[in-house]
Amino acid sequence: VVCDPEDYDQVADMIAVNGGSDQALGSTYQSIYVGVGGDIVVTLATSGSDFTFKNVASGQLLPIQVTHVKANNTTATNMIALKAW
Repeated sequence: VVCDPEDYDQVADMIAVNGGSDQALGSTYQSIYVGVGGDIVVTLATSGSDFTFKNVASGQLLPIQVTHVKANNTTATNMIALKAW
């Protein structure tokens, strides 16, 4: 399930995504904002599988439901996980 970007006019929660270690987000977040581009490895909420997004641009909002951001092979930084109402 992908959230409509219009849903983000009212963000319910957000969390900074740290680099350098695996990060369990504690619940399902509906998107990842990428401050500085690169590769991002996440655990998808719907399947529980890890997936790599290659060469994501700086300033991009990925509308994906995730539960974890993995350190191994993630090169993007300054990320924020967002949850809509």
